[in-house]
Amino acid sequence: MFEVFFGYPLSLYRKGELVLLSPYPRWWLAAAVVASALALAAAVWRRRARLAPGLTGRRPVFVWLLQACLLALVLLLLWQPALRVSTLKPQQNVVALLIDNSSSMMIEEEGETRLAQAVRLLEGGLLEGLSKNFQVRLYRLSDRLERIPDLGSLGAARPATRIGDALREMAREAASLPLGAVVLLSDGADNSGGIDLSTLAEIRSRRIPVHSIGFGRERFARDIEISDVKVSERALAGSRLSAAVTLRHTGYASRKTRLAVRDGDRLLAAKELVLGPPERRQTELVLFHAGPAGIRTLEFSLEPLDGEENPRNNALRRLVQVEASRPRVFYFEGEPRWEYKFIRRALAEDPVIELVSMLRTTQNKLYRQGLSSPEELADGFPGRVEELFAYQALILGSVEAGYFTPVQQELIRQFVDRRGGGILFLGGRAALADGAWATSPLAELLPVTLPSQKSSFHRDQAAVELAPAGRDSLITRLVEDPEENAKRWSELPRLADYQEVGEPKPGATVLALLRTPTGRSLPLLVTQNYGRGRSAVFATGGSWRWQMRQELADQTHEIFWQQLVRWLVTGTAGLVSGSTPRPVLTDESIVRLEAFVRDKTYLPAADARVEARVLGPDGLADTVELAPDPQQPGSYRADWRAERPGSYVAEIVAVRGAEEAGRDTVAFRREDGVAENFRAEQNRELLEKLAEQTGGAYYRPAQARRLLDDIVYSEAGITVQETKELWNLPAVFLLLVLLKTAEWFLRRRWGVV
Repeated sequence: MFEVFFGYPLSLYRKGELVLLSPYPRWWLAAAVVASALALAAAVWRRRARLAPGLTGRRPVFVWLLQACLLALVLLLLWQPALRVSTLKPQQNVVALLIDNSSSMMIEEEGETRLAQAVRLLEGGLLEGLSKNFQVRLYRLSDRLERIPDLGSLGAARPATRIGDALREMAREAASLPLGAVVLLSDGADNSGGIDLSTLAEIRSRRIPVHSIGFGRERFARDIEISDVKVSERALAGSRLSAAVTLRHTGYASRKTRLAVRDGDRLLAAKELVLGPPERRQTELVLFHAGPAGIRTLEFSLEPLDGEENPRNNALRRLVQVEASRPRVFYFEGEPRWEYKFIRRALAEDPVIELVSMLRTTQNKLYRQGLSSPEELADGFPGRVEELFAYQALILGSVEAGYFTPVQQELIRQFVDRRGGGILFLGGRAALADGAWATSPLAELLPVTLPSQKSSFHRDQAAVELAPAGRDSLITRLVEDPEENAKRWSELPRLADYQEVGEPKPGATVLALLRTPTGRSLPLLVTQNYGRGRSAVFATGGSWRWQMRQELADQTHEIFWQQLVRWLVTGTAGLVSGSTPRPVLTDESIVRLEAFVRDKTYLPAADARVEARVLGPDGLADTVELAPDPQQPGSYRADWRAERPGSYVAEIVAVRGAEEAGRDTVAFRREDGVAENFRAEQNRELLEKLAEQTGGAYYRPAQARRLLDDIVYSEAGITVQETKELWNLPAVFLLLVLLKTAEWFLRRRWGVV
């Protein structure tokens, strides 16, 4: 219909440039339009009295507007408007057909796979029509781009789609090939993270239009998919872990399903859940135990529901490195009290945590426990980096800030900020505000703003309850069920004492609350991140009653303290810390190995030699050297190709001079044939944006015949300039008639014809 009125396809107007073929300058046209409009205005003004009363008020203005528009259109036609457009020369240009033959194109819809639909479309006349005017080259597109002689050579489905890589390769071919256009037949399920800006810029610089034909439904009628799983990549042996599983669905609102976590054939956890509104992301937390040391390949899966169209996207794998290390925790207590005894007893039952403690029994006497050697802490609280930084976490009990020298206070701050350690402040009669911590340089470490007055410590019993944020925290999870856990907290024996800690700082998280005898609700357990590390306040010295006032077999007190201290040491890195951005490589082979190296004072070391010793499937062994990052001292990285699917372990070793600076282990895994199972609907947004950004067009299969007319308009390849006149268009004639008819209709209605 568009071409009936405007003579040419819409694509020509989008591509073409409006020009005036008249030899007269354009400013003459503008001057003629203005002069004619003024002359018409004067004529209408002179005649308005003679034509009154029919042409009064604003009516002359409407008549003038219609006459002026008619005259302006006639003058424009005298200047011969036209469209100038570049068109491809017949038989002198190449058109590349990129046919997606990845596994997502093998999804069957209405009795036919998407790939079969694409082949049928090409064989139904599209390929023949293109071949009449162009040299057509066929390519199959999946995890790589390959040229094929005919459609029969598409072959078996490949495990991934990398549209960006294919377009980059086509741009390189255009340097030596008269490439006029690219036609992409795909569902848009790109697995490389999208098409980067540099690829689009390269395509645009060569003016290559990319036309896309989209296959597949844009939305499944009935499907449930795990979109993402976030879980800690490292854990201590025997720790409890929390995973945030994000899912989405269509067609199953309010239905129940089962979320399971497995380590091989062993079920670690299961959770019944109710699906929310369709097309919305839903995040569920699931808790499980890490188990003994080793590398765990965990599968998070949902039970398939009846009528599900794509059950292959119901599971995701994640890698967790369970470490056998024993973090050392230093607990300094300023006075003998029950809390000290029971914390030591609770942590002594944790086989992973190594607790070293120092108790000030009198003003000048210290009692040490849990030492690795008689020399450890022989001079009291550490005053040197090498001594304090040997621990991963620090607990400060009822001790005043003034007990520590300025050097020691700065060392404590650097322990958290630079070392990345965890620090816990306990309540007590000489702690927090009563210990003048509010005015000390270490006040910034605290996750709360302490009250300015003293006497904040109260020897009154206080009840406890979970805060909203504590319902999902591993620190405060005493039992698995969230409702039962909240009930368990409310039933705990009262604390022997409590301390007012002021308001939580912005960014801090309140996990538990205490309720005073007067009914006030105050923060009990508050956490926050600080620098590389983390800090917490536990506003009491009386949690020992959780042990003394319950059954002997009750493990509440032990569970809480073990989980809190394990949180303190979580993420505390050594002198060498290795990592990789993606521990699980889905349908890709390049892994980036990264390492951060620090000296013995935990400052970045830019002079190290770093290498990774990689062990993989089938006895594979390789060594790769990591190069320093000039923009970030202490950071080293290298890209390495994992040739085979399976699990890999890279031991990263750093050497400074002739001495080894440290080592760390990084685990990663390559999986093939996975990415295509997710987001398997047609990604129309990507296909449309790709076409729009490159000057092409997006088509549904039913519209693809329009491509034969649109594809000729291109500025790439070998082109010729064509001029399409616009004066004789049916739309122009209809506009002239409409303007004059409108004037006549108004005049007749107003009685001034």
